[in-house]
Amino acid sequence: MMITMYGIKNCDTIKKARNWLDNERVSYSFHDYKVAGVDKAKLEEWVMEHGWETILNRSGTTFKALDAGDKAHIDADKAILLMITNPSMIKRPILDTGREILVGFKATIYENAVQGVKA
Repeated sequence: MMITMYGIKNCDTIKKARNWLDNERVSYSFHDYKVAGVDKAKLEEWVMEHGWETILNRSGTTFKALDAGDKAHIDADKAILLMITNPSMIKRPILDTGREILVGFKATIYENAVQGVKA
């Protein structure tokens, strides 16, 4: 099973999550939105599973810098468009274990999710 972490390399939460995976000797690949972009189908999948309210990072500076019109009347389609245009607005990290999609980082949740996949 291949684990993929999605995020932005310089994000502090990404750094914590990657350090945790490395320390636990969990093999994974890293998909950097700033370098490789983000796939609309993936975003749609994550939004369907977790809701746009969870996937769209509304507490970050990129979202806060939007004008009022862009922040108004957000639904799933508008959230996906905002995240495609501005990948910094995607909650980080998103971890695809092959069995489930985890949003955000908590060591205890990661521990349960990677049982049996350590190197």
